[in-house]
Amino acid sequence: MTLPPLLDHIVIAGPDLAAAVDEVERLTGVRASPGGSHPIGTANHLIALTIDGERGTQYIEIIGPDPARTGTELPSKFGIDRLTGIELVAYAIHPVDIEAAAAQAAAAGVDPGPVVPLSRRTPAGDLLAWRLTHSLVPSVSPLLPFLIDWGQTAHPGLSDLPALELVAFTATDPHPDSARRAVNAFGSPLDIARGDAPRLVVTVRGPRGEVTL
Repeated sequence: MTLPPLLDHIVIAGPDLAAAVDEVERLTGVRASPGGSHPIGTANHLIALTIDGERGTQYIEIIGPDPARTGTELPSKFGIDRLTGIELVAYAIHPVDIEAAAAQAAAAGVDPGPVVPLSRRTPAGDLLAWRLTHSLVPSVSPLLPFLIDWGQTAHPGLSDLPALELVAFTATDPHPDSARRAVNAFGSPLDIARGDAPRLVVTVRGPRGEVTL
């Protein structure tokens, strides 16, 4: 199995968070644990990922509108306001130096945008803070990762989470050669095959067997 060497987490989004969590559980047999709420009106649930039987820091984030947010408007993050069901929308990588990696990508013609702070509260009330880039998501292509740096925050993938085995993480694109060049600018190559649209594909193994999303 070949994975992006700097893979941090994979993002599944939906217009209804509870329904998204239910659907992932129906497909995989694993129910994600509550992660917390973001100031931008979203909330998430998490599932850890094991690779070749080993638990690392990789995980799946299921994100959707925070049920406790003010108002009824759907957030635009990850295109949530345009989704009709769950969709694999993005992935994050964790470079050693986020500013240097962002500058490297920009110099190669794929500008990820500025590095900005973000945070969320856990169900226990703890504040988790990190930095990330997000201007490309999902406006250009879901194949282009966003960058994340957890700093002094304990990595969410190491917390007490239910787990699935990561079997494969690949992508398709109508122009795979140019897509590979763009992804390679971030220093974390992704296996990309020819397909009818830019699309991320993840295969996991759990109580329901192998499932491809």
